[in-house]
Amino acid sequence: MTGRLKLRQGGELFYRFIDGDTNKPCLIFLHEGLGCTAMWKDFPDRLCRRTGFPGLLYDRLGYGRSTGFRAPRRVNYLHEYALVELPEVISALIPDRRFFLIGHSDGGSIGLIYASQKPELLMGIVSEAGHVFVDEKTLEGIRATGERFQAGKFDGLIKYHTDKTAAVFGAWHQTWLSHWFRHWNIEYLLPSVECPALVLQGADDPYGTIAQVDAIVSKLSGRCRKQIIDNCRHTPHQDQPARVLDFMAEFIAKEERRSS
Repeated sequence: MTGRLKLRQGGELFYRFIDGDTNKPCLIFLHEGLGCTAMWKDFPDRLCRRTGFPGLLYDRLGYGRSTGFRAPRRVNYLHEYALVELPEVISALIPDRRFFLIGHSDGGSIGLIYASQKPELLMGIVSEAGHVFVDEKTLEGIRATGERFQAGKFDGLIKYHTDKTAAVFGAWHQTWLSHWFRHWNIEYLLPSVECPALVLQGADDPYGTIAQVDAIVSKLSGRCRKQIIDNCRHTPHQDQPARVLDFMAEFIAKEERRSS
């Protein structure tokens, strides 16, 4: 089932529900910085079938089939998505439901920021290639991606973001390479994350070092499992889908058993 949610701040979000056992927690999928609901492809459906849990995906404001960006991006844009938009989505679409967050890249960072507020119904978080600070490898990867975009090698994004494609790419590329974003860092809030966590990253991720994972794992207060995936780049659920499906399904099932 798909629909559109009108936000209090203005604009509309596109969302999609995946069927599952309504007595089980919901899996909320948070897409990457150039992503959207459709770019998860069939992975969320496979994970929901595997676990029996229902799922919720949505395009953040500015992305995919949602309303375009309404203002220039600021240094706290991930906090705004985590602390303003995400709570409104949860309140409107799955009120009073337990849930897990599954975030990829920017989505992983958003999930960690949200989890630091200790939401009562949050059962656990999966951070897949999430960032907690800006490192030089991240900037090198973004510069290289910018060159490929200018060469027309990211034209496939138009399929997902249509007339918003240049704005989506520009917001991501310009923000991370801006001098005012160099000192962005959310390590300070990690000790406030007390829910269980699964932290995944590809060993060959061009956008971040293993130091990102180590920083997350060393500072979280709750149970945490770290998994570095060989032969894998920035998108583990696409590069190594079978293995990532196993890791996530095992984590979710274990935490559900512990809560029952």
